[in-house]
Amino acid sequence: MSLLALLALSAAPDLIFSRGRVWTGGARFAEAVAVEGTKIASVGSAADVLKLAGPGTRRVDLRGRLLIPGFNDAHIHLLGGAMGLAEIDLTGACTLEEMTRRIAAWAKANPDKPWVRGRGWEYTCFPGKTLPHRSQLDAVVPDRPAFLAAYDGHTAWVNSKALRIAEITRDTKFNGFGEVVKDPDGTPSGALLEGAQGLVRRHLPPSTREERLASLERGLRLMRGLGITSIQNANGDAGEMSLYEDLERAGKLTLRVTMASSIGPNTKLETAAALSRRYRGTLLRMPAVKIAVDGVIESHTAAMLEPYADAPETRGTPAWTGEQLNGTVAEADRLGLQVYTHAIGDRGVRMTLDAYEAAARANGPRDRRHRVEHIESLHPQDLIRFGKLNVIASMMPIHAYPSTIEVWSRAVGPARLPLSFAWAAIAGAGGRLAFSSDWPASITADPVRGLHCAVNRRTLEGEPPTGWLPEQRVTVTQALEAYTSGAAYAAFEENVKGTIAPGMLADLVVLSKDVFAIDPMKIHEARVDLTIFNGRVVHEATR
Repeated sequence: MSLLALLALSAAPDLIFSRGRVWTGGARFAEAVAVEGTKIASVGSAADVLKLAGPGTRRVDLRGRLLIPGFNDAHIHLLGGAMGLAEIDLTGACTLEEMTRRIAAWAKANPDKPWVRGRGWEYTCFPGKTLPHRSQLDAVVPDRPAFLAAYDGHTAWVNSKALRIAEITRDTKFNGFGEVVKDPDGTPSGALLEGAQGLVRRHLPPSTREERLASLERGLRLMRGLGITSIQNANGDAGEMSLYEDLERAGKLTLRVTMASSIGPNTKLETAAALSRRYRGTLLRMPAVKIAVDGVIESHTAAMLEPYADAPETRGTPAWTGEQLNGTVAEADRLGLQVYTHAIGDRGVRMTLDAYEAAARANGPRDRRHRVEHIESLHPQDLIRFGKLNVIASMMPIHAYPSTIEVWSRAVGPARLPLSFAWAAIAGAGGRLAFSSDWPASITADPVRGLHCAVNRRTLEGEPPTGWLPEQRVTVTQALEAYTSGAAYAAFEENVKGTIAPGMLADLVVLSKDVFAIDPMKIHEARVDLTIFNGRVVHEATR
């Protein structure tokens, strides 16, 4: 073969996608895409792109399907979710009978496990829509300790055996952020809120490194099947990041990882700053810190400006004082770290925005892109502050799924409902959205289900017919951007991924349906047929 022929062969794309529709970002579409190595080589008409094909080019016939940038889950806890894949899954079990059936089946199938463990139960699914009770769990698991986390991870349901092992009695007082819930006679009920879960968690058998690596591999398989090519892990440390390093060295890493270091009010930030300098590639990055200012609305641990509608004796207590939060944020900002802050209640959100504004005044102008995570309740006066401060609104559409918000809505009350999960309002006021799942603290990690909720604010069955607070819906374009280019912007990576253009990283997804063209109520039917990561096919549906 001549030198010219060899050069022509080496320059040919590895992959070409055509005969479908390509969403490149915004309102832009194309007919075909060529991938060479790890990058997108060409985007344009089918006629022009197909001319680039060589003998070794794989041509992918889209057959009318939609090609989009890979999904970027902007807030996830992948290791925790992956570890839970081997435990009891209570997702969707919305009767006590179904929950106990699954618990009993797992316990029977795993007689050698010292603890019965699982997660996924929802607050709305217990009789009377109350917190779960130890007696309900004792009835099915009397002989082993049991620890079952709520779907959001903020509450645990434990049995009497677990309470005894942890020496939790009527005299136990928890002085941190959280609560040991007790019956009227003072006996622990078996519900543990927020940090009080640690009283039992510390007795759980530790996992080995090999178990964590095996779990992460299962988690990566799940992510590939959902079209997720990047994640922003909203907690972590050097040990967790080292697991991803092991997978990268073994050639098993099939998504890009941006991780935030978990910190508390007394954490020294020099370690996080050192990790941000150590991990700064296109595969593994650790540029941020994660703060949790409050809890969740369902258990009244989210910090609200006014009392809860169904518990007027409380507004929730923040996990940080304003002084602690302002000081830590200012120091992190001074060190050049990005800050993710979990703030669900309107008071928690205001505290966070105040801290970001104060840090900007103290440390001078720069491109910060600090983030507020969740923002489930928002005061109208704080709406425009996201755009004004260039603070990312990092939100989870799946948390607003209408079938899961009954207890939530009752706690918030009708006066605060208009700005609940206010995606459209924040975007309309100039704020930037980044969407995610918060998995495993959600009913699913599937971005297509999140997309469906963001666009419709309706369940799969379409009830209620007008949607839940339909004024907060966003368009398909807005929702997809929040899962792709918006999430990339939130991680300072909009110049390398999140859109389809020459020179961008070849992280791509083929959806079975064109979500721009179908009935919006059928978006949830779309499936991921193909996932391309770093220029290679890592998932191909067999259906």
